Amino acid sequence: MGKVIVVTSGKGGVGKTTSTAALGAALAQRNEKVVVVDFDVGLRNLDLVMGAERRVVYDLINVIQGDAKLPQALIRDKRIDTLFLLPASQTRDKDNLTEEGVEWVINELKKHFDWVICDSPAGIERGATLAMRHADIAVVVTNPEVSSVRDSDRIIGLLDSKTLKAERGERIEKHLLLTRYDAIRAQRGDMLKVDDVLEILSIPLLGIIPESMDVLKASNVGAPVTLAEPKSAPAQAYFEAVRRLAGENLPVSIPEEKRGLLGKIFARRAA
Repeated sequence: MGKVIVVTSGKGGVGKTTSTAALGAALAQRNEKVVVVDFDVGLRNLDLVMGAERRVVYDLINVIQGDAKLPQALIRDKRIDTLFLLPASQTRDKDNLTEEGVEWVINELKKHFDWVICDSPAGIERGATLAMRHADIAVVVTNPEVSSVRDSDRIIGLLDSKTLKAERGERIEKHLLLTRYDAIRAQRGDMLKVDDVLEILSIPLLGIIPESMDVLKASNVGAPVTLAEPKSAPAQAYFEAVRRLAGENLPVSIPEEKRGLLGKIFARRAA
């Protein structure tokens, strides 16, 4: 049986969808069989990031309501044979998601895939709670800013109370993915430092994704950054995060401030 990951956060715009795509592609590049599932019913962006928006015929709601069979709704990635997408509906309401339907879909996917990665909508409403309900592992995506961290703290509380594991008295495995980190801004005090975020949230650090135009460029061409720009700093950070998810004991390196020659000279003088 495959493992279920929920990629979640309390705040929108922190990079859940790009992280879902990047992690899914990175796992598939390890010859793991992966499906990414879009739970953001009514908006549906994962298909855009995956470059599959023109190939969507059926979606998650169609499967839950019996209008399509699960294999009909699954879209195989054109670049990696072991990577699949189950898109969300763009025209239905989140109320069309039912607990029984989601449970059936997740259980079926677990039979055929090594990893089922659920891209959760932001916040604490129905779509988000259903996306996390069957998770074995939670990746909490957070920007290094106070509002994002505070909202993520609320999500951690939900993970410890609203999931099936929590109801069985078990603890869900939780990891922090810190996105859009800028070492220069953190040094200036314009954003929280890594230690500050870890102190507030108190969950293991899965990876630090540096702020980079490479992520935006990849999204605009319809490809996960781990496929479009595999040698870029964000892609390398996602590859390392996947190795940790797979059980490797790999230290997390904090992106450092990059200085030019003049900056180094002035830094030495200041010291």
